[in-house]
Amino acid sequence: MTAVDGAGDAIPVEVHELTKSFGAVRAVDRLSFVARPGAVTGFLGPNGAGKTTTLRMLLGLVRPDHGTATIGGRRYAALERPTAVVGADLEAAAFHPGRTARDHLRVYAPRAGVDDRRCDEVLEQVGLADAAGRRVGGFSLGMRQRLGLATTLLGDPRVLVLDEPANGLDPEGIVWLRGFLRFLAGQGRTVLISSHVLGEVQATVDDVVIIAGGRLVHASPLGDLVALASRQVRVVTPDLAGLERLAAEHGWAATRTSDGMLLDDTTPAAVGAAAHTAHLELHGLAEEGASLEDVFLRLTARTEPAEPVRGGAA
Repeated sequence: MTAVDGAGDAIPVEVHELTKSFGAVRAVDRLSFVARPGAVTGFLGPNGAGKTTTLRMLLGLVRPDHGTATIGGRRYAALERPTAVVGADLEAAAFHPGRTARDHLRVYAPRAGVDDRRCDEVLEQVGLADAAGRRVGGFSLGMRQRLGLATTLLGDPRVLVLDEPANGLDPEGIVWLRGFLRFLAGQGRTVLISSHVLGEVQATVDDVVIIAGGRLVHASPLGDLVALASRQVRVVTPDLAGLERLAAEHGWAATRTSDGMLLDDTTPAAVGAAAHTAHLELHGLAEEGASLEDVFLRLTARTEPAEPVRGGAA
């Protein structure tokens, strides 16, 4: 078990066989993954995949039916100084429109055990120092996102859990967020961020955990996911049946198009040589690449939602 008392501790987030049902709907189904210290982990999945429910179980806001979600080997409720261990922002924070940014942080400072100086430090960190005296009611959505992040940083936590942190940020803000999260991970912190759009976080994360229908469909370093974005060969031919037979003979996964096929796990040279040997007429042969977003959509689309739970939740 990893200790979680000191400011310099490496603290992993570990989810094991986590399961939760709401009535007849199983929102999270035997989910297991690890978010490691010193890395940004992207927790990804389409809307309704179970991401927020998982994060709420991690933070003790929802009780799991089965399994565990721990921070440094302990449940959130068992942490002695939770704000010094975990900084979390799961929903759009409630801001009093009449309060200034600094006063908003002052409300939360006693809970984190910090003083006004720390409030100014985190405002500086998130780029809101010049807006410290402005009323939050006049903030843009992106500025509110930054203020919410500042709130999570008050206790100088070793773990950050952020739900859709890029929401509402303009392109400049997204670039800033990427750099800031990488900076925090570089300090040895564990950074877990959720998103339903892979493209929004792919330049930020080190590891990816992808769920669909409440179930894990992929977990790996980002580089392994990139490797799944294998290149395809587009073949144009008047003899679709012949090309289909050729693909089957060579074990190439094939997808029909209007004028030919897309073949996986091969190269234009290999297809051309095989077609020549088989006397198959080709009108076009080109290599195409699948984007990471294509891979993400393929992974999440092929997993059906978890089966309804008969008789309701436990």
